[in-house]
Amino acid sequence: QVQLVESGGGSVQGGGSLRFSCVASGYPAGSPCMGWFRQAPGKEREGVAVVDNDGSLRYAEFAKGRFTVSKDNDKNIMYLQMDSLEPGDSGMYYCATSRVFSLLPAFYSSWGQGTQVTVSS
Repeated sequence: QVQLVESGGGSVQGGGSLRFSCVASGYPAGSPCMGWFRQAPGKEREGVAVVDNDGSLRYAEFAKGRFTVSKDNDKNIMYLQMDSLEPGDSGMYYCATSRVFSLLPAFYSSWGQGTQVTVSS
């Protein structure tokens, strides 16, 4: 059974930075992709960034130029560096795994518990 544990959330002022980690255990064969997602209150969950085992990356438009996703394949740890944070980036951030290289949450079957981000203006 896959277990995903996120860490690194918190509160920061606008313009600040946060770095997340997601540790995956019980990583299933055939599920090479890991992704970061977020959900603000009253809004649908949306993709932030995903990384494939071959190093391929994909970012949501709002994340390009501000967020950087990376993955240590040997340790099964995925990271998300978020810079120039804005109040609109506030919400719960989740990591997840998938067999499909996609930013769509529907393709992801295993999810972490989430970590809260609050960006103040």
